[in-house]
Parts: sequence; C-alpha cells; structure tokens
Amino acid sequence: MSRAAQGFEEEDVMTVRDDGAGLSGARVLDGDEVEGVLSGAFYAPPPASRVVKTSHPEKAKPTHYKVICISMYTKDLEHLDELVDQLKSRGVTKANRSALIRVALEQLDLAKVPRGL
Repeated sequence: MSRAAQGFEEEDVMTVRDDGAGLSGARVLDGDEVEGVLSGAFYAPPPASRVVKTSHPEKAKPTHYKVICISMYTKDLEHLDELVDQLKSRGVTKANRSALIRVALEQLDLAKVPRGL
C-alpha cells in the first residue's frame, strides 16, 4: 500500500520502515506530533504549578568555613579513621576526620616536612 493511500503525506512522517524489518510499515513518528511534543515539553517554560516558591528568605551561607573535596589514599583514610576511633574511645565525643585534620594542621612543623612529600 502506498504512503498516500495510508493517509500519510511524505513531509508529515518522521520515520518510515517499509523494509520488512522490525516495525514494518508502521508510521512511528508523525511530524506534527513530534513538533507538538518538542515545543510543549522540551522548549516551553515549566508550568507555574510546578514552580515551588518558598516563603522563607534564603539563608546566608556561612563564611567561616567551606566544604571541600580532597583525594586521599585509602590506607591514609583507614589510619585517620582509626585515630578518630581512638579519640572517641577516650571520651572525645566530637572527634571526626575534619577535626583531627585541623588539630594536625595546628601542630605541623613545616621544617620537618620532607622535600619530596
């Protein structure tokens, strides 16, 4: 059956598979439908009902610290965690990785740091 006989015009069909493989003869994507979906879903601003507005003003971010990400060897992390566990077992309830690193930085003597690190 020809495309015109099936009710599809050449420019309206986005994909046609007449080769007998898979969805043979199926008109998968109609041009008007594709245009409607793309213009309505992908390129249109979100509806007002989806926009969540909070009545609370945005809180100021703290300036006395920053959250960072650093790489450490797993062996060093295991050692750090062991030290934190030892401090907690001694009653230092607020011991954690960052607190222990801060203490170590305060006690660091740069003259004793090896050149090759």
